[in-house]
Amino acid sequence: MFSFNDFPSSFKDFPSTSTLFSWYASTTASVMMIRTMFNDLLPEVVRTYLCSFFLNIFKRGSNELTLVIEESTSFSQNQIYEASDAYLSTKITSKTKRVKICKTPYQKNITVRLEKNEEIVDTFEGVELTWRHVCFDPAHRLNNPARLMQYPVRPEKKAFELTFHQKNKDMVFNSYMPFVLQKANAISEEERSLSMYTLSKMEVDKSIKWASINLEHPATFDTIAMEPKLKRNLIEDLNRFLRRKDFYKRVGRAWKRGYLLYGPPGTGKSSLVAAMANYLKFDVYDLQLASIMHDSDLRKLLLQTGNRSILVIEDIDCSADLTDRRNGSTLPEASCPDDEEDDDQPDSVGGKRSMLTLSGLLNFIDGLWSSCGDERIIVFTTNHKERLDPALLRPGRMDMHIHMSYCTPSGFRLLASNYLGISGEHNLFGEIDGLLRINQVTPAQVAEVLMKSEDADVALRGFVKKLKRKDFNEDVEGDIGEASEVETIETQMQHTENSCQKARRKKKGKGKKKIQAAS
Repeated sequence: MFSFNDFPSSFKDFPSTSTLFSWYASTTASVMMIRTMFNDLLPEVVRTYLCSFFLNIFKRGSNELTLVIEESTSFSQNQIYEASDAYLSTKITSKTKRVKICKTPYQKNITVRLEKNEEIVDTFEGVELTWRHVCFDPAHRLNNPARLMQYPVRPEKKAFELTFHQKNKDMVFNSYMPFVLQKANAISEEERSLSMYTLSKMEVDKSIKWASINLEHPATFDTIAMEPKLKRNLIEDLNRFLRRKDFYKRVGRAWKRGYLLYGPPGTGKSSLVAAMANYLKFDVYDLQLASIMHDSDLRKLLLQTGNRSILVIEDIDCSADLTDRRNGSTLPEASCPDDEEDDDQPDSVGGKRSMLTLSGLLNFIDGLWSSCGDERIIVFTTNHKERLDPALLRPGRMDMHIHMSYCTPSGFRLLASNYLGISGEHNLFGEIDGLLRINQVTPAQVAEVLMKSEDADVALRGFVKKLKRKDFNEDVEGDIGEASEVETIETQMQHTENSCQKARRKKKGKGKKKIQAAS
């Protein structure tokens, strides 16, 4: 029979429960005191060094190597992170516990991405590689409340960790990572939809960053009303730009091209930018200079733009008070009479005057910073070319100047074909051609008239009347069959108003006579 006396004597001398609790409390208090002294007395640099030192000691016996792929570098997005994100979306299986899905109104399919702290095991050439998506706070966000008050709050950083055996290091760098980049490019091309980027103020740290939506603008070169020869020249110039990567490298120039679109409002400058984006399959970055405070902010934003993109600065002559180097002054807001409806918009950020300079913009267009990125198009638009600083217009900055003029006979025929389905000639085209030569009408005004009726004859007759009366600033409905009715109503209202005025005058006259008689 087993008895308590069979235990070794050491078990009989085992400490009591009260003794164990006393020891635990004393040890815990000592550890907390040491931790407090460690955090309060040692500088952050020393603490970080000691932690890294002891961590390396424990890791020396491990044969694993971990690559950390952060979302962004100091200035721009990390291409490897974006490629890893796209590649791992194809490796999600039933074993993955959490995934992130999203779909914008303009996307055709649901986007699936790996959620933070999730792991995926991939196999390449018989080697196991473990991926982990991690998110962490910036180094300055400590548990110390004083530090949290001293430093601004910033959003968490994202990264992928790739872990594998050290002996496979060369294989990962020379074979696996190029494979991931290649697969990601194929996935991106398959899922690619053009994006429009605009500046957005972040709620967390109040910084200005790019935010995007899908670009669904339907404009193409087939729908743009411009001279056929000018259109052909532009398309040929774009095609030549795309295929001359080696040429730009050989002659020592950045692979970029600048276009200046100038002309009156309503001539299709913005639509032409959309047509260029759809033709090239390039994303569009809409840069509002009035939202930028300093040249350094502009540089950071421009470095975050991707390759194969179009950078657009609309109304460059009024988008910011850039210094005019011809006279050392700034261009006043009054120099943009065509944009009077925007006069109430602030020309500064947060009530502070912008310190953005023309030289800062020029340095990125063709200075040393212009080589940061490939296959980029830069487009400036303006209603008044003569107001621009000549430094903006020289070759190398704006390589091709495109005049978007008033509607011409050839442009009108294209609009008639698009809006009314007229593929050939029409008996009114000859008269319209003559009237267009003596009238300045923009394509936008022409389109507005042609949209008022689906009947081609009615729409064209209304357009002829408008050209003859030169009243494109008035409503166009009267020109397609309702003019007589509207005129009749207006005449009746005018007669009624005149009658009322006569009655009031008579009443006032009688009142004056009564007052004189009484006096």
